[in-house]
Amino acid sequence: MKRNYDNLQVKGSLIMRLISLTIMLAFVTPVMMNAQAGKSNFSGTWALNAEKSTMDQAGGQRMGGGNFVAKQEGNLLSVDRTRTNRDGETTTTTSKYTLDGKESVNTTGRGESKSTAKWSADGKTLTIITKSSFNGNERTSTEAWVLTDAKTLTISRTRTTQDGEMTTKMVYDKK
Repeated sequence: MKRNYDNLQVKGSLIMRLISLTIMLAFVTPVMMNAQAGKSNFSGTWALNAEKSTMDQAGGQRMGGGNFVAKQEGNLLSVDRTRTNRDGETTTTTSKYTLDGKESVNTTGRGESKSTAKWSADGKTLTIITKSSFNGNERTSTEAWVLTDAKTLTISRTRTTQDGEMTTKMVYDKK
């Protein structure tokens, strides 16, 4: 009889732990999901709306203002830009950014760039700061990505170059 009683106590203790864990997860999981759900998702195929955009004199198309495809999964934003170069060849460049403030390194035909991406407190704006060097000149650009509605993305970019600061506002329509 004592053995059955001890056995029942062990089973009861395990059941209570399981119930406690279940209750705790029921409260914690929605909070964690809500933290991710509250952030903008930039996934999609985006086409530049030149009429609504303001390009700098260096040409926003050349400096990343063309159409692109964005994929945002978990803590990663991946941006694929396809362009036709001066020789008529089509090239695709992929840039990847971690969305937690850690540095991301991307390599293009112009060399290596280092970027950090951080969310605003409300999760609506993603700011990407990129530092690169081209022909010995250091460049810094800051982009603020904002969904103005479900079908419109605005990217405001400020670039610091040897010629000074240049600002571009690019508006994209989701396809």
